[in-house]
Amino acid sequence: MPDQSFRKTSRLLRPSEFRNVFDQTALRGSTSQLLVLATPNTLEKPRIGFVLAKKQLKRAVDRNRVKRLIRESFRLHQHDLANHDFVILARSGILELDNQQIREMIDGLWFRLRRPHGKHTGRERKARR
Repeated sequence: MPDQSFRKTSRLLRPSEFRNVFDQTALRGSTSQLLVLATPNTLEKPRIGFVLAKKQLKRAVDRNRVKRLIRESFRLHQHDLANHDFVILARSGILELDNQQIREMIDGLWFRLRRPHGKHTGRERKARR
């Protein structure tokens, strides 16, 4: 069974690491409440960072709840993800969701980001209709 821990090496820590993801975004996944940006890294594992603004999540307890739920989902899905640096940005409306809804939303985003280029091809969209 692969190691499913979440160590400090699984986090983006420096401003330069965040800037790299913002400047060289290769994959993007979003919902109305969350945005995930990703760029390939040279490491042998994916890493994650958060941008949860006080404007959207005023209370620290709310920011911590969202981070905790996303970290747990990342921990469980990290072995399915490519070696990318991911930045999670919260949008307004995230507080209206309960824990289960946030978990389902981020799990769906990880699933979409596993696909090539992080989105459906035109053929897949037509087939679903």
